[in-house]
Amino acid sequence: MESQDIKPKSPEENPILENRELSIWEALIPVLALVIMLFFNVKYAFGDDALSGSNQFVLLLGAAVAAIVGFFNKVSYEQMLEEVAENIKSTTGALLILLFVGSLAGTWLISGIIPSMIYYGLQILSPSIFLPACVIICAIISIATGSSWTTSATVGIALVGIGNALGIDHGMTAGAVISGAYFGDKMSPLSDTTNLAPAMAGGELFSHIKYMTYTTIPTLIATLVIFVVISLSLDVHGTTDTSAMLNSIDNAFNISPWLFLVPALVIFLIIKKTPPLPALLVGTLLGGIFALIFQPEIVKQIAGTAELNALSAYKGIMTAITVDTAVATDSAELNDLFSSGGMAGMLGTIWLIICAMVFGGIMDAIGALARISKAVLQLFDSVFGLFASTVISCIGLNAIASDQYLAIVIPGRMYKKAFEDKGLAPENLSRTLEDAGTVTSVLVPWNTCGAYQSSVLGVDTWHYAGYAFFNYLSPFTTLIFAAFKIKIKQLTDK
Repeated sequence: MESQDIKPKSPEENPILENRELSIWEALIPVLALVIMLFFNVKYAFGDDALSGSNQFVLLLGAAVAAIVGFFNKVSYEQMLEEVAENIKSTTGALLILLFVGSLAGTWLISGIIPSMIYYGLQILSPSIFLPACVIICAIISIATGSSWTTSATVGIALVGIGNALGIDHGMTAGAVISGAYFGDKMSPLSDTTNLAPAMAGGELFSHIKYMTYTTIPTLIATLVIFVVISLSLDVHGTTDTSAMLNSIDNAFNISPWLFLVPALVIFLIIKKTPPLPALLVGTLLGGIFALIFQPEIVKQIAGTAELNALSAYKGIMTAITVDTAVATDSAELNDLFSSGGMAGMLGTIWLIICAMVFGGIMDAIGALARISKAVLQLFDSVFGLFASTVISCIGLNAIASDQYLAIVIPGRMYKKAFEDKGLAPENLSRTLEDAGTVTSVLVPWNTCGAYQSSVLGVDTWHYAGYAFFNYLSPFTTLIFAAFKIKIKQLTDK
């Protein structure tokens, strides 16, 4: 076989290399091997713990399979490493944002910002609007924490219990909890999936969030309307007593509406198109300052000292920024919610991104992604077809690979070039990855998200899935926008 014909282009023009000798079946070998290994790893070996490291190593094994295919097609080891290095370099901004997100979560916890959001959110409960209130409360808490899992495992459990006391089907309540939790998970800059999607698509975090609002807000409104209609037909009795939880928060933190000045300022900076790193740094530092003003006892507790001075203040704030931090309350349900991993808590996602970039880099170097993208464009010649293919791939990987992160990573790497070839901005791909990948994971019983939510809420996946309206309406919304060419951003303004 003659020397392979690879024509590299500059990273700005096209980061994916084309190997004309590579067949579509050879290009698919690493993908199929990766999906099979991931399915076994999650389904039969590690389950919910797969993200602790085994999935990351499986990505490296998939990269090894891709390298073997490359060797057979005479792609050099040096060229593969060079492409891996370029891939990892391209995610530098996203990795730094993740670290700053972790630091911001730490100071917003000890300052009382996140607890205040939860405190005021719980007070909007009312029996007659219990289901839509569940959606709103969980959305607020999930935006504040960036975690649908934490929201469900804390307030979600309490809401399911309150719903049962009111005589509301626990599947309905769980569906409302999950709908709100995954709305917040999608839209929060603190969420790992919200950071992962634009990193895979080659976009920017806040631009991604802004672009998601076009499909996500209508879907949330439709979800609330459905739950309001359902609520009107329910015979609800009893009261929604959250006084114990509110008292626990009030006893542990100095709750004040003044704390909302910090997130308001960060939102203002984002609206003014401040780059994400400075905006997150300002939010982190202000969170630390507000912690010293409003929660000095908590700062002393974290610092492990009896007196608050310059040194103990520095130690307490830096601890919250960098490593695991927890604020104890007299409510076991809230203790899990009031904890943060700081910058260290983001290392798992960073690890996953780096390993995904190794797999993607080698797939780039051997020309596999270009070959797959070209085949996709031939099968789905229209813009709508490309969106539909991405949606199907994300949902399919949630079912096959049993992990929402991989349902974002693999399609993100596969379809990035195809979207570029269509002249579509990366926000289109990153939004679709979240609309189809992030939210549908919880609807699959054997997916890590589905298994976790079912276990935590005590509701069978098939039972709550029918009421998780936000989660299964989201893919349809993104396809409707694609079909009617609504808010389809181009790479360059016409």
